[in-house]
Amino acid sequence: MAESLTIPTTFSKEEKYKTLLPQFKALIGGETDVIANFANISAALKQAFYFFWVGFYIVKRDELVLGPFQGTIACTRIKYGKGVCGTAWKEKRVVIVPDVNEFPGHIACDALSQSEIVVPLFYKDEVIAVLDVDSELINHFDQIDATYLQQVVNLLEASLSEA
Repeated sequence: MAESLTIPTTFSKEEKYKTLLPQFKALIGGETDVIANFANISAALKQAFYFFWVGFYIVKRDELVLGPFQGTIACTRIKYGKGVCGTAWKEKRVVIVPDVNEFPGHIACDALSQSEIVVPLFYKDEVIAVLDVDSELINHFDQIDATYLQQVVNLLEASLSEA
């Protein structure tokens, strides 16, 4: 079955997120394979918002390992507490970085990335993955992104509990 998104190009960022959330829910609805859902959400976010890089890092022991993504070649492994992704994992919170060049310990997987947002994904109160989104623009992400990307992650967390 072919899947597609209706992406209103004239909407504000918030209106776009609001319109896309039910579509994302339908996209992953009934699918219990986490890798398939991570892959489709990565593609959908990239397609909808033209993010420079969007994808998931999956917790495996003491590090994050690259999972499904859309964008340029990425770092394969990130240690606990290192970089923006490792910090979001360690602190169990959304991290918004307006300028990655000013983030202590930033891991530069691609020098074109200038700002970043990372949202942890939980299962049974433990971080099992992070959603990482990068932009080639400084100060690209804000509270609107944090709010709605958290809702996207909530949809993924709900799909895990259904598995």
